Amino acid sequence: METSIWLLACFACVLPTGSFVRTKIDTTENLLDTEAHSSPAQRWSMQVPAEVSAAAGDAAVLPCTFTHPHRHYDGPLTAIWRAGEPYAGPQVFRCAAARGSELCQTALSLHGRFRLLGNPRRNDLSLRVEHLALTDDRRYFCRVEFAGDVHDRYESRHGVRLHVTAAPRIVNISVLPGPAHAFRAFCTAEGEPPPALAWSGPALGDGSTAALSPGQSHGHLVTAELPALTHDGRYTCTAANSLGRSEASVYLFRFHGASGVSTVALLLGALGLKALLLLGVLAARAARRRPEHPDTSDTPPRPQAQETNYENLSQMNPRSPPATMCSP
Repeated sequence: METSIWLLACFACVLPTGSFVRTKIDTTENLLDTEAHSSPAQRWSMQVPAEVSAAAGDAAVLPCTFTHPHRHYDGPLTAIWRAGEPYAGPQVFRCAAARGSELCQTALSLHGRFRLLGNPRRNDLSLRVEHLALTDDRRYFCRVEFAGDVHDRYESRHGVRLHVTAAPRIVNISVLPGPAHAFRAFCTAEGEPPPALAWSGPALGDGSTAALSPGQSHGHLVTAELPALTHDGRYTCTAANSLGRSEASVYLFRFHGASGVSTVALLLGALGLKALLLLGVLAARAARRRPEHPDTSDTPPRPQAQETNYENLSQMNPRSPPATMCSP
């Protein structure tokens, strides 16, 4: 009897090793990775390139394909793309497909520039990004979620890096006052690869970078300072990288006024000129207010000749014979 119980217990401990699956779960209770001890066709996996390069203003395609451990799945699913970091980064695209449907209805597309190219039902999550900008240069992570009776989900760990290139563009150039009545010039440019900056101007020569302070770089932005402008004139900043170059200029003209009596005379002359201009404006307004026609209200009325009855009768009947005048 004891031998029969021992054999039964050993038989119950046998497991079908061909379907054993071990999983890893993160603190948010989301299935992140699944390692299968069965054939490769029955495990989770994602294939993405390490990097995709494209120029600013163009479009880029981020490829992503996956496999899952289910022989056939036609239930609801969701496709997601994140930016920055996996599992917690902000979503830039999300779409959902109903049971048995191959149409993944877009629910989120950041700024309307992200569009799904692949078919999730055919294990393809490839994404297209339109109108690239330097701010799109980051890492992206694809993710797929099965719903219904399965509740499986999988996300790429390393993601694909989108490398956006751009010719240099100067975004700011300015002159600011410094200590001891001196002036400083600043130039900020963007580009990828980060551009090299050079100043040229009076007492510097063409293309000279003399007296440049160390450039400050923040991502794709580079700033260079010309600490002391000793001469008046035009100062030009040039930004260059392997894709092109850009230039911008700023002008410095300092006021060199005389001292003492000459300065006072110059100020008084300027005030006098303003006073003359003001008087001219007032005189012009007064001339516009004058009436165009002279006032005739004080002119006495001109006497008018009185018509006699005889004249009226003569005008009414010009053909009548002249009246006979009798003398006493």
